[in-house]
Amino acid sequence: MKKSVRAIIGILLIMFIAGCSNAIENEEQRIQVQKYMGNENNYQDFKVINQNERVKQVKEILGHIVWENAKVSMVRPPDYRFGFQYKDPNIDAKAVLYELWISPNKDRVELVIDAESKYAQLDKETSAVLYEIITEEKLSDLK
Repeated sequence: MKKSVRAIIGILLIMFIAGCSNAIENEEQRIQVQKYMGNENNYQDFKVINQNERVKQVKEILGHIVWENAKVSMVRPPDYRFGFQYKDPNIDAKAVLYELWISPNKDRVELVIDAESKYAQLDKETSAVLYEIITEEKLSDLK
């Protein structure tokens, strides 16, 4: 009898913990985007992406990236920086800052998560989609 009560309590506890973490995962988020303004470490708020579908698209793209573990040193600061924030100000979560560079050929983007020493260069198609969501401009229009 005692074993079954302990098992039930254990299962309920696990379900409660999983439910709490899922509640935070399912909370609506927005993406805060900053643009490099030409001076060393000078970024200005560029835009906020509030549309849930666009936020999900970016999360999906980032979730499918095969990141390289590498500490990179780029020749210039990132063109854009962005991170996810919960719309509910009462939720406190560790922010991950993504840094985005436009490649010299202006056909791809490169991403770095500096705090985690991660680097990735996206293929042309994924670069175009991510860039358009983040900036509302087409990567192919850059000159």
